[in-house]
This record gives sequence, C-alpha cells and structure tokens, in this order.
Amino acid sequence: MPTVKFDVAVNETEIRDYINQQLDQAIRESLFVWDIETMSKRTCMSKSFLENEFLRDPRMKLIERRKEKGKRFWFYEESKQVMKDIMDEW
Repeated sequence: MPTVKFDVAVNETEIRDYINQQLDQAIRESLFVWDIETMSKRTCMSKSFLENEFLRDPRMKLIERRKEKGKRFWFYEESKQVMKDIMDEW
C-alpha cells in the first residue's frame, strides 16, 4: 500500500478570530446582566478605570440596577452598547 504525504496550511489568525467569535457568541447567549467584577474581567480593564471612565457616565447610571445599598448590575447588551458609544467619543 503506497504512503501518502500531504501538508496542511493553517492560518492561525483566522482560527483565532473564529474561536473569539464563537466565545463572544457564547458569552452573549449566557450573560443577561453583569457586575463590575465580570465587566472588569471581560473588558480587561481595572475596576477603577471602569468606574472613572464608564460607570459615572449618566447613560450607564440610567441602566444600572441596584437594590438599596446592594450590589450593582447592568444589562449586558445595553451596557456594552453604551460603553462602545462612550469609547467612540474619546
């Protein structure tokens, strides 16, 4: 039986982009709300930076949910769009 040899060219950038796209989709489907801890991890920004640059903005305050003196939450999709809008203004 003859042996067959073949080479496969792999584009690492395309594979990385595909994996990131699939992860983003899974996150979007699984997250309804997020807190500052999760926001910090997902955006790779410190909590203090988020507080200073995003969470003090009136648009983010508008979508913030919190019981009296309780933990703060933001709707994932809405807050992500507001954060994009804020970043576009920089």
